[in-house]
Formats: sequence, C-alpha cells, structure tokens
Amino acid sequence: MKKEFTTRELDRIIEMAWEDRTPFDAITFQFGISEQETIEIMRREMKPSSFRMWRKRVQGRSTKHAKLRSGDIDRFKCSRQKNISGNKISKR
Repeated sequence: MKKEFTTRELDRIIEMAWEDRTPFDAITFQFGISEQETIEIMRREMKPSSFRMWRKRVQGRSTKHAKLRSGDIDRFKCSRQKNISGNKISKR
C-alpha cells in the first residue's frame, strides 16, 4: 500500500533523509515508511544528479543506519544541536 503525503510531509522526509545524522529508522518511526520507500521518494522528488550525489553519500554511512551505529548512540538528535524553545533558537 502506497502512502500519500502532503507537500509539507514530503519536504520533511527529504530534509531528514538529506541530514547525515538522521538515521532511516527515525524516518520510519515518524512517517511509517521503510528505508527503500524513503529512497524511492528521494529518487522521485529530486533531480537525477542530486539523487545520485545523495545516494553515494549515504550508502553504508553508519550515522544513517542504526545497525551500523555504535551501541552508545540511542538518540536521533546531535548532542551539539541547540535546543529550540518558544520558537526562538537559544543564544550562546
């Protein structure tokens, strides 16, 4: 069964897939789609050259695949990422 996504959801899926530190498992958890379905969305929504560049970059990358990550990493968020509170980015 193929899922239908709003433009906003598609944008978020693409954004998450493009981020190096966001694992495919996070996309699966949030949107209920597999890694393969994510790849198909990226192929369909991106220019061919951009898709090839992205695919080459993420293939086998340990941060994109939870099984390849070290066991002590159990979060989707980078520890250096700033907290956002009240729609304002916290200042240093």
